[in-house]
Amino acid sequence: MSEKVFVGFPAELTKMTFVERPNRFILHCYHEETEQIERVHLADPGRLIELLIEGVTIYVLPSTNPNRKTKWTAVYVEFNDLLVSINTTYPNKLVELMLKTAIIEELAPYQWVKSEYTYGNSRWDFLLEDKEKNQLLLEVKSVTLASNGIGMFPDAVTKRGSKHVQELTVIAKEGTYKTAILFVVQREDVEIVTGAAEIDPVFAKNLEEAAKAGVQLLSYTCVLTEHGIELGNAIPVDPFLKIQ
Repeated sequence: MSEKVFVGFPAELTKMTFVERPNRFILHCYHEETEQIERVHLADPGRLIELLIEGVTIYVLPSTNPNRKTKWTAVYVEFNDLLVSINTTYPNKLVELMLKTAIIEELAPYQWVKSEYTYGNSRWDFLLEDKEKNQLLLEVKSVTLASNGIGMFPDAVTKRGSKHVQELTVIAKEGTYKTAILFVVQREDVEIVTGAAEIDPVFAKNLEEAAKAGVQLLSYTCVLTEHGIELGNAIPVDPFLKIQ
């Protein structure tokens, strides 16, 4: 893949030290320059307990909205000298750009039609269409949890995620739409993706059933820098992988 897809940050990142996570969408971080504890917005509802450990470095962006209650937005956490994205906004922008430029090899026959497309009982991340008017529903999942080169989704029980996978399986069997799930890995140390069976066995089983039904499973890594996020490499998804 010769073409590069990159989403840059609108401002310079600031480093802070993680103190605590009082709720799902707020971090308390110590800002050395101001010597204050800052409230930082977290745009990733995942559990993230393996990453958000007291004392780790959090990379944040200043908010451009003067009316927002939080002046900062979390972007990365530094984990064992590795950057891990904890912001789903920029990866989602990256995926949309990937689709609009048609550089995902596995989806090359398709063109982007619509984001946030409602069909059945759910709203899907993307609707794609090929030259023969065959349409494909694409759902995107962000992967932050990894161990020994294996990326795992989810990092907490997700009834919504299981519902999506079950519905895509039914749609794939009906044959009205093609269906696919794209796992976007928010770190660079992952070589393969699977379901996190120990955390959410229902989701992992649903992912296996989806693969059997013909739901296309794709995954790409991201290259994370202090300037932005770039599309990395395609890596395999194996829902049947048994982790020792």
